[in-house]
Formats: sequence, structure tokens, C-alpha cells
Amino acid sequence: MGKAPAKRSLADKVRKTKTSTQIKNNPFEVKINRKKFEVLGRKAKHDVGLPGVSRSKANKKRKETLLKEYKQKNKSSKFIDRRFGEYDTKMAPEDKILQRFTMERQRVHDKKDVYNLNEEEELTHYGQSLAEMEKFNDAVNSDDESEEKGLLSAELTATHFGGGGGLLRKKASGEQEEDGNQRAKSRQELIEELIQKSKQEKRDRQVQREEAQELTEKLDQDWKNIQTLMVKKTPKADKQEDKPKLDEYDMMVRELGFEMKAQPSEKMKTPEELARVEREKLQKLEADRLRRMMGDEAEHSAHAQIHISADDLNDGFILNKNDKKTVSYQDGKWNIGEESEGVKDEQGDVGEEENLEAEEDGEEDEQEGDDEEDHDDDEGDEDDDEDDGHSDLDSEQESEDDERKQEDKASDGNSKSLSAEEMKAQQDAAKAELPYTFTAPESFNDLKDVLHGHTPDNQRLIVARIQKCNHPSLATGNKLKLQNFFGFLLEYVEELATRNPPELTVIDKLIPELYALCQMFPDAACRSMQNILRDAGHSMEEALEVKGHASFPDLVMLIYLKVTALLFPTSDFRHPVTSPAMLYISQALTKCPVRSLKDVTSGLVLCCLAVEYVALSKRFVPELVNFLLGALHLAVRDKASLGYSVVPPFRPSGKCSSLLVLSNSESYKDWSKKKLPLSATQNLDLKTDLDRDSHRLTCLATGLDLVKRCCLLYRDLASFKHIFQPIGTLLSKHLPAQALPEPLQELHRQILETISAAPVTRSPLVFEKKKPIPLRLFKPKIVEVVDDRRKRGNTREERENERLKHKYKKEFKGALREIRKDSRFLAAEKLNEVMSRDAERKRKVKELLGSLANQEGEWKALKRRKKK
Repeated sequence: MGKAPAKRSLADKVRKTKTSTQIKNNPFEVKINRKKFEVLGRKAKHDVGLPGVSRSKANKKRKETLLKEYKQKNKSSKFIDRRFGEYDTKMAPEDKILQRFTMERQRVHDKKDVYNLNEEEELTHYGQSLAEMEKFNDAVNSDDESEEKGLLSAELTATHFGGGGGLLRKKASGEQEEDGNQRAKSRQELIEELIQKSKQEKRDRQVQREEAQELTEKLDQDWKNIQTLMVKKTPKADKQEDKPKLDEYDMMVRELGFEMKAQPSEKMKTPEELARVEREKLQKLEADRLRRMMGDEAEHSAHAQIHISADDLNDGFILNKNDKKTVSYQDGKWNIGEESEGVKDEQGDVGEEENLEAEEDGEEDEQEGDDEEDHDDDEGDEDDDEDDGHSDLDSEQESEDDERKQEDKASDGNSKSLSAEEMKAQQDAAKAELPYTFTAPESFNDLKDVLHGHTPDNQRLIVARIQKCNHPSLATGNKLKLQNFFGFLLEYVEELATRNPPELTVIDKLIPELYALCQMFPDAACRSMQNILRDAGHSMEEALEVKGHASFPDLVMLIYLKVTALLFPTSDFRHPVTSPAMLYISQALTKCPVRSLKDVTSGLVLCCLAVEYVALSKRFVPELVNFLLGALHLAVRDKASLGYSVVPPFRPSGKCSSLLVLSNSESYKDWSKKKLPLSATQNLDLKTDLDRDSHRLTCLATGLDLVKRCCLLYRDLASFKHIFQPIGTLLSKHLPAQALPEPLQELHRQILETISAAPVTRSPLVFEKKKPIPLRLFKPKIVEVVDDRRKRGNTREERENERLKHKYKKEFKGALREIRKDSRFLAAEKLNEVMSRDAERKRKVKELLGSLANQEGEWKALKRRKKK
């Protein structure tokens, strides 16, 4: 139900009756737009407005346009003449009529042509035209058909389809006329005669067909003979020349066609599956070792003798019970089914049920062993890929597995049980064998107890088995255990380095396992190494604050720096582990004074590590070059006029400035070049002058070798010649090649050649080129004055763009305003329609109710009348 239409106010009626002049003169109909300030000479267009007049005009316009469109919406009550050329003024009326007639005839013809199957379209059946198939042009192979391509003869047709034998009657009457006196033939005789005649014709046609076929074959044979005479024979050489040669592409295509197709590979296993398989393998090997250690291997080998038939397919199919009895000889007699009794005597009256169970267990163990062999062979390559070639753990395990399998085969091959001595030897060998499964150590002492007393290879094997048995994918707590295990290994490396003598071989064996753990847990490994480097750096800083100088890093720290270079990338611009390690090396080369040969050895080892750190990135390390210059300066005898400057931690002259000067100038003749031992940084035992001179020459050789490597690293720098000029001066003037051994003379020559051959690529300094400043001219600067409050651009294009933008915004706002007014107008019209419909419905409902009430009253009155 809607609202009733609002009544027109008196002002609207008055406004309709008034003229525009009267409205303008009425002060209540005029709206005056107040100005903020008056401007002389400016004429305002919209100072006075008539909102009532504007509103009435807009409503009137909307009623004439928008309201009509709304009422005609979704209605098609218009008739449009769509005849051809109706609205074309260029065509004559005769042309229009002719074209319309043509189009009408064509339309009718197209409609009729759809059902015309004989004129235009050609019907086919299996690719053959039906029109041609109706002619029966195919060869007749049946003997029952006539020669006329499947058509029956006229005589036979007349006989059978002549309306009851009319031809026979005609023929009979004709014979009577001709013969006269002869007896007329009956119908049966005529039919038999006709049948004989048709059979005779069939025979004649068959004979003619056979003769034609023979003649055709003879003609074909003669033609072939003539054709061979007509063809010119070409020699084989010409034929080979005419034959085109194969292109390389064609040959390659044919070769690819005969190549072997790729074989489907097995599904690759995930790291979790590989870890599970590796743990199961180690668990089976450990169970096997424990069984052999307890002496159960002989029992299983004795009961594992199973009869194998010659027809056995060896496909792994094993029955639940072995009902066949084995045959053996004992004391010249057959021994059938007596093995169980012998085993009973040896084991002390064991029941038959236990023997049967042992036999079944032996069969299952043998089958599992075979499965293990196949499984291990299949996954050998994957294990090698996982280790990345850092260890030969798998090869050692495979060798141990092969030995164990050979022992099993040898024990299975013996028909009799092992003796007591052999059993005891086997148990001792199993006890001495390394276990296959280990639990993760919970402390450093547990790790020491597990690795104590084992060879370096066995220690590495134990660490690898601990890692495989406690893989993170096997249990929830294994990740934390292995992370702690990495820290325990670092502590163990420290202990190995502090022993006397240091066990560097064991450390070398354990580095691949440290690398594997670092790849598995990079964050934990990073934190562990950062803690070690942080503690070492704090210790050096404390020593510098307290004493004013610090000692060179010991062997443990040198090994940690070497391990850092092996575990983490050294070519990164910034790395959380290698960057602090490089800073520590630079600080040690700068702050630690050189006071003994041990310090020189430690410093040269640090230089070797620095060169290894920057080998890929070729980052320039000034501390490295300065230390090498100072190390060579220690071998100079005459320090009067140097020609170069020596920086700390070295001194140009003094007590410790001649550590590498030989005590005997002839001692280099018996010296042979060798590598600088790493253990010399911890304990340097030099008792005689010859040993000291030999060690000095070794340090000098190491320093020259490092200088050569640095020259090769930094020779691409623009300042290479200036950096290595002090070293060149030292080698050429103060350390001649004649005073050095022969191996060092070649190094001396190569270094000087590299330094001298470096080009000087520097350019002279010049002033920066600038654009010359022009002189000030007395040209007036013209500025356009715009008497407008709106912003304008500097150029004509910018002003035009501003004007168009302003106009666009203005039109856009006006369009939005008109759209809103149109929407309100349409909403009011829709509401009026709804209200009018509701009012009409109410009126009709009231009329219906009134008529019903009248009917009810009349019916009641009639009812009362009847009662009376």
C-alpha cells in the first residue's frame, strides 16, 4: 500500500497561472546570490536566479522526454518498413520493384531447393553415387544372372510375369498355326523346354567367358615379353649414379630410429625413506652380529639346509613347511631325517617343536639376507650420492657386508655343525666387530667413551652410524640430539688438537661427517662456530687491553678456522661465519707481535688461511700483504738502507727482526723443500742450528710461495704495482736469488717477473669539464600578466590543458547532478504508479465487498421471508 497522491499546493496553482514577468517581479520567487566583494567592471551572470521557474521547466522537459521513454520501455508497438530500398533516395522505384521481385524469387527458390534431391545434390553410399549404382555397371559374378548386366531376358520375364503365361499361350497358338497337324504342347513341357534353353545359354556364356579370360592372360603375357625387349638396360654404375645419396639429416634420423629406447627407472626415494632404509639395514646387521656373538649362527646354518630341486625357479617361493627329507651319508650308510636328533644331542634334549621353529627361522633369515643383498645393491649409488664423495664409509660397510656374507655362505655350505673351537673363534670375531647401531650421545663424555680406543677409520664409521641411526625423520627428538652432537664433535676436535702429539689424522677423518651435519643443520652449525669465534675474539681483545699485545692463535683455533673454510662458503660478500673469521685473522696478523720462530710459523699458517678465504672472491686483504713483507724482512741481513717501510707487528731493526736469517750461510745446500708442518705451531722442538736453519728456509719458502699466489690473485688490480713495489724492492736489492737454494731461486725469479710485467694503468688528474657560464645580456624578461584568479600554465598548451580539465570537471559535475535529478523524477513517477494501482485495487475491493454485502443482505431477507 502506498501513500495517497499529494495535493497540489496553492502556490503551484498560482505559479502556473502567473507569467514570467510576474514571477520575476515577485521577491519571494527570486533568489539572489550574495557576493563576497564587489569588483568594478565585472558582470556576473548568475547573480539572480529563479529556482521555481528552472524547476518547472526541467520537470516539463523530463515529462516530454524521459517519461515517454520510460513508458515506451520494453514495448514494441511501432511498425518499421524494412523493405529493400525503402529509405534509399538514390534508387528509382522501378529498380526497387525489380530488386524486390528478384530477392523474393530467390528466397522461394532456396526454400524449394532444400527438398529437391535430384537436381543439385548428389546422394552417395560409401563414397559411390547412387545414380550410378542404379545402372548396375558392376561385373556379374553369379551364374544365375544373364549377360545383360543383371537384367532378365524378355522371354523369361514374359513367361513369369506375363499375366498368367500369356507368352506361352501365344507361342502355343502360333505353333498350332504353323504345324497344324502336330499335337499342342502342354504348359509343363513348355516350362521344361524354357529351362533347358536357359541352361544352354548359361553354358555358352560360361564357355565364352573362359575363352575371353584365357585370351586376356595370353595377351598380358605377350605384352610383358614385348615390354622387356622395349626397355633399355642401363649399367649398374649408371643406376648407382642415378640413385640419390642420403643426406646427413636422413642418416641421423635413421640412426635415431634404431637407438635403444630409454628404460623406465625406479621411483626415487625421499630423504626420509632413505634414512629409514639405512637404519633398518644397520639394525639387521647389528642383530646378525649379536646372534653370531651369542653362538646362534651355527645352529641356523645347520638347520638352513633345504633341498633345492632341479626344477626350482629360484623365485623366492617357499612353502611353510619343508616336508622333504635331506639325504646324507654317515659311516657308509644313509642318514635320512636324523639331523634333528643330532641337534638334540648337541643342544641338550631340545623338543621337536623348538627344532621346527629354528628351521623356519633359519629359512626366514636366509630369505631376509637375500633381500638385504638386493636392496643394498640397488641403493648403493644413492648412498654414494648422499655422501657427496667426502668419505668411503659405504665402501667400508660394503666390504664388511661382503665378508659377512662370505662367512654365511661358507657356514651354510658345511653339512656338519661347527666345532667348539670354530664356534668360539666366531664369537670372538663377532665381539671384536664394530657395532652397527649407536644411540646419540647425551654429553661430551659419552662421545669420548664411544670413540675411545678406536682407529681413525672406525671413529669416522661410528660417527656416520650415529648420524644414520638418529636421523631427524626417524623420531621427533633426533633433531635436537644431532644438533648437540655437532657441538660435541667440535669439542672433540679441540681435545684431539690439544693432545701431545696432536691427532690430526682423526680430525681429517671427522671433517666429512662435520660437513654432513652442517648441511643438515646449517643454523645450529652457524651458531656453534659463531660462539667459538666470538670467544676467541673477546680473549684477544682482553689480552690487548691488559697486556698491550696478544699471542698468536694456538693450534686449536687454527684448526677451527680451517674447518670454517671447509664447512661454510668463503666467496660470499658478507657471511655470518666466514666474515667474522676473516676479521679475526686480520686482527691476529696486525695485533700479534712476532717474537719467535713459532710466531712466524703461526703467522704464515694464518696467511695460508687468508689466501684460501679470498681465493674465489679475490678480495684485497692489506694485512696479508703487510705480514708477508714483514716475514721476508726477517730474512734480510743488512737493514741499513731498506728503501721500503715495515709496519707493525714487525720492526725495521731490533732484537726479533732477524728471526729468519741463517746462522750458517752454507746450510741451505743440504736443505730440501717441504711443506710447513701444522704441528709446529704448538710444539717446535729445534735443538741444533742446522734444524733451526732448515725450519727458517721452510718458512721462507712458504712466504715466497704465498707472495706468488697473492701476485696471481691481485694482478688485475689497478694499484697492483704500487702494492707489491716494496716486496719487489726487498727481493731485488736485499734478498738476492744467489743467497737462496735452487728451489727458491725459481720462485724468486717468477715473483719479480710478475711484478715488473704489470702495466701501469693510471691517468693524470684533470679538472672536471663544466659547461661555460654565458655572459649576462641586457634582454628584457617578459612575464605575461594574467588577470584571473585561476591557476594558469606558462605555455599555451598548458593553459589549454588546464581549461579543458576545468571544463571536463564542470561538465562531469553537471552530468552527475542531472542524473540524480532524473533518478529522483523516475522514482517519484514509479511511486505514483504504485500508489495509483493500490488505490484502484482498494476501490475494486471495496466494490466487491459492497456487492457481496448486498447479496448477503438480499439472501438473508429472502430467508426471513421464507420462514414467515
